[in-house]
Amino acid sequence: MNRRLVWSWALFDFANSIFPAVMVATVFPIFYREHIVGGQAGEGDWWWGRAVSLSALIVAFMSPLLGGIADRAGVRKRFFMICVGMCLAGVVGMVTLDAGMAVRGFLLFVVANVGFESALVFYNAYLPDVAPPERRGWVSGLGFGVGYLGSALGLLIAVPLVDRGLMWAVWLSVAAFFLINSIPSFRYLPADRRRNVAVAKAAALGVSNLKNVVAEVWRLKDLRQFFFAYFFYIDGVNTIIAMAAIVATGTFGFTTQATIVLFLILQISALIGALALAKPTDLIGPKKVLNMVLPLWIAAVIAAYFIQGQTAFYVLAVVTGLGLGSVQSASRAAMALLIPKGREGEMFGFYALCGKSSSVIGPFLFGLAVLLAGGNQRPGFLVVGVLLTVGFVLLQRVKGALQPA
Repeated sequence: MNRRLVWSWALFDFANSIFPAVMVATVFPIFYREHIVGGQAGEGDWWWGRAVSLSALIVAFMSPLLGGIADRAGVRKRFFMICVGMCLAGVVGMVTLDAGMAVRGFLLFVVANVGFESALVFYNAYLPDVAPPERRGWVSGLGFGVGYLGSALGLLIAVPLVDRGLMWAVWLSVAAFFLINSIPSFRYLPADRRRNVAVAKAAALGVSNLKNVVAEVWRLKDLRQFFFAYFFYIDGVNTIIAMAAIVATGTFGFTTQATIVLFLILQISALIGALALAKPTDLIGPKKVLNMVLPLWIAAVIAAYFIQGQTAFYVLAVVTGLGLGSVQSASRAAMALLIPKGREGEMFGFYALCGKSSSVIGPFLFGLAVLLAGGNQRPGFLVVGVLLTVGFVLLQRVKGALQPA
């Protein structure tokens, strides 16, 4: 296993993690909800939920197409870099935002998040190239582990800028951190191997072949059953990530600065959890790891519905953080074990389709539940609890799969 290649791959997790930490989980959603949209009775939650859902919907339908093009035309790295550039352009554009610009903020976030999530399709597809089957759980966990370190550093950079009200500087620091730390991945990940298929023809083949990809997924029983489970439990996870900051401020009375500190604590616990369960993912298989972690999350969501004080919410953040990295890492390792060789781009595109199409549902229903409850966010917790429980139950149908390589 090539160490430089492994670390160059993992460093992209380090680089990109500042985006979900600052732009999805903490600073930007609070800024958008309270300063850009304003208003009471859940309007900010409703706007934000729809922004997350729309970007997820776009990625869901684009991912299999882009993955198929990358496989057929041999342009994975080119598409990877273009999508990163799209994300950075959306973030930099946020320096123009001011109070009342709900639509502009909505559109800029959608552009940035679509670029971010699309880049992950190509990034994840490199995992089988980077690590042999028996080490993919460890390497995937390494990526998420250093990713949480990147998130923590990104939040530390944001704290003094938020304290001074320099929001434009926060957005620029996110873009700079992401770009600079992506350079090793751009340089050392395997170069594109151009094939005798033009991009336009590959796109046409990708559209026509999507039906075949769906048929192949359906034919592979283990993969099909895993996708059904993943559809629900990852929606619950992504909804928690997208809504956690506005819950912290709206229900538990955290300031923006206190919310950043809360997420720093969460990132540290997530780092510990991701690294601690990386090797067990290879030894006992990703399904058993998921079976340990998902009940923990279900219990945490139920507890969140009842707790009142900030101290209890801090404890809850530590508990959920321990499972966050392992859920994502074990899922990625499971995919790398299940997909047919040579179909990495297409299948990880379908993986994104499954994850992102499901992620349309959770934030939308969460925002709708809060709106119908007149701004009370607690009914939204029940939405998340149902999604996680359904995913956990469906995962038990995966028999004899996801065993150690």
